[in-house]
Amino acid sequence: MRVMAQLAMVMNLDKCIGCHTCSVTCKQAWTNRAGTEYVWFNNVETRPGQGYPRTYQDQEKWKGGWELNARGRLKLKAGGRLKKLFSIFANPLMPSIQDYYEPWTYDYDRLFSAPMQADTPVARPRSLITGEPTKISWSANWDDNLAGGPELAPSDPVLRKVSDQVKLDFENAFMFYLPRICEHCLNPSCASSCPSGAIYKRSEDGIVLVDQDRCRGWRMCVTGCPYKKVYFNHRTGKAEKCTFCFPRVEVGLPTVCSETCVGRLRYIGIILYDADRVTEAASVADDKALFEAQKSVMLDPHDPAVISAARAAGIPEDWLEAARRSPIHKLIFEYGVALPLHPEYRTMPMVWYIPPLSPVVDVLSGTGHDGEDAGNLFGAIDALRIPVGYLAELFTAGDPEPVRAVLRRLAAMRSYMRRLNLGQEADESIAAAVGMTGQGVEDMHRLLALAPYAERYVIPKAHAEQGAQLEELGGGCSLDYEGGPGMGGPFGEASGTPAPIAVENFHALKERQRGGDLEDANELRGRVNLLNWDGKGTPDGLFPKNGRKEEP
Repeated sequence: MRVMAQLAMVMNLDKCIGCHTCSVTCKQAWTNRAGTEYVWFNNVETRPGQGYPRTYQDQEKWKGGWELNARGRLKLKAGGRLKKLFSIFANPLMPSIQDYYEPWTYDYDRLFSAPMQADTPVARPRSLITGEPTKISWSANWDDNLAGGPELAPSDPVLRKVSDQVKLDFENAFMFYLPRICEHCLNPSCASSCPSGAIYKRSEDGIVLVDQDRCRGWRMCVTGCPYKKVYFNHRTGKAEKCTFCFPRVEVGLPTVCSETCVGRLRYIGIILYDADRVTEAASVADDKALFEAQKSVMLDPHDPAVISAARAAGIPEDWLEAARRSPIHKLIFEYGVALPLHPEYRTMPMVWYIPPLSPVVDVLSGTGHDGEDAGNLFGAIDALRIPVGYLAELFTAGDPEPVRAVLRRLAAMRSYMRRLNLGQEADESIAAAVGMTGQGVEDMHRLLALAPYAERYVIPKAHAEQGAQLEELGGGCSLDYEGGPGMGGPFGEASGTPAPIAVENFHALKERQRGGDLEDANELRGRVNLLNWDGKGTPDGLFPKNGRKEEP
């Protein structure tokens, strides 16, 4: 048993209102520079829909993630070393800018500098890539709130798999929001796709990063990532991706997207896992068994044997304590309501989701039934507005039973807590019907609905004695061991060794976030740095000082 620690996230889709605050603050903190205009480390998609980039979930087209070869061993879906060598200068399996969208601004100066005339001047759209006039045709949230639309929804790769269960007519329309960031997988296919070995997984916390010095811009990582969360900066010629806000989590602060989430739907914590079993679990033949296989890799932080092995592996005591208090472990194991996104990609994703429980109370009440009664709620699970089959294709490789189990627990919590809120006696039979106790349901309700900051984000700080390791080696790569699932790049084992990286301090980050202008790449003024904002007070530059507009 090789115990390692992994920072993980769970998002409660029942609470996402699609406000895009997480996307905007992430954009402001990380990708407000020249070359990243189209890049969204965090984006919120409307489901059903094509997503961003368009149809990224269609791996028959984009060839992301892993698959099993004839001998049952893992191989990259896009091909191995030889295939990558022959296509290294012209990768055909990569979304074009039109699949993302061509970013634009408006010719605002025309509005202010146009001379007096009979006609009102117009601010025409202008491409942020070429600087030329452009026609707006797509964006990162173009199909926002348009789920079920006859022009957009049929292109959803997930919807095509369950087309016989979903009717795209007005009376049966459904939608929900799906926020997405990099999955920081246990078995990242982006890292194994990189010829330069520039993408690595930090051994101390499992965060997947790109070494900008080592990156050569081959863009194989873009193909390799099935979630399409690795991007190419066309100005620097380097790959970039979500960093899980590592400068923040190293000092115990949650990611920017979590800090600013209006719905408080994100949870961050530590998971302990057995690195020696990752390849075995990712190689399970049945796609529908991958969900349980990944759970089997994760370890019980209360188990004395696990604690002993973790100590032997050098995991600090406060990290072990954080793992025991982790909301992630509770949501996955104690309450059993969190599911991974597309486990069939075999990357072992570590950003999990609580599927949405459709608005069903009013529907049941309209038929003359008590919409909050447990029996009615349980019976309505398969008749929900959001088809169970669609959720299963997203979270359990098409197996509806784990999804049903999660929705039943959420329904049980709703019915159980309703009795308490009305002053009635607790009904233990409701909890027992879903394999829980009344106290367990109340604890789950507290975490999902009432938990304060410190319970939603249990993030241990990086240790001072690990400083040199963190700053110079990035902690090494957690895949760099004999029999590991990745890091053996197309050009031999040397391409997968841990690469030095200098971790940027807060002052360097503050300067780095002042992005370059498209036209001349000069420094822009007026940027607001949200990266090290703790949610208290007002960041510099957010509002004009003394009530006056700040000088540019």
